[in-house]
Amino acid sequence: MDIIDKLAEVFKEFPGIGERQARRFVYFLMYKNPTYSENLRDLISELKKDVAQCQECFRFFILGNKKEKLCDICANTNIDFSILMVVEKDSDLESVKKSRVYNGKYFVLGGLVPIVEKNTKSRIRIEELKNKIKKEEKNLKEIILAFSLSPQGDHTDSYVREQIKDLAEKQKVKISSLGKGLSTGTELEYSDNDTLKNALKNRQ
Repeated sequence: MDIIDKLAEVFKEFPGIGERQARRFVYFLMYKNPTYSENLRDLISELKKDVAQCQECFRFFILGNKKEKLCDICANTNIDFSILMVVEKDSDLESVKKSRVYNGKYFVLGGLVPIVEKNTKSRIRIEELKNKIKKEEKNLKEIILAFSLSPQGDHTDSYVREQIKDLAEKQKVKISSLGKGLSTGTELEYSDNDTLKNALKNRQ
């Protein structure tokens, strides 16, 4: 395997990128001047140094001068502590945040549950979610499961709901899912403000 093949394999690991697109990325880099590639390399290195993962919601965030352990959302005392939205990934969280239709806490699950999967717990942060719910016992009133409307998203919704059901009942916490507003097959991160607003309003 030559360097072109090796780099293409790296790009194929990016979400939604296939063989043809991966090779287009490689050839794009080959046509750019060396300064572009060096800048890209430096930015990737800086990304690892300047970004941390929140210990509460598992969202990635930019570190400030201080080495914070919590992101700006979890450290904000003005948010609604009674609701917790569970999303698949960081980009979903960012879309909801930018829409300004939700002012509660978040939890990044880390992925969706494959419909055929034996070792599910190694794919998502289900145990961390349970610990989060226990920790928020005094304030938490509702958990919103906000996944894409797809077979895998529906399967994840059912799996998470089943996993946290007993804990939620014990703590008298309501479990809801995004309602009508999202079209079937829609990725949460690509939804506009009105769509997200309607989905939250019609949650059940």
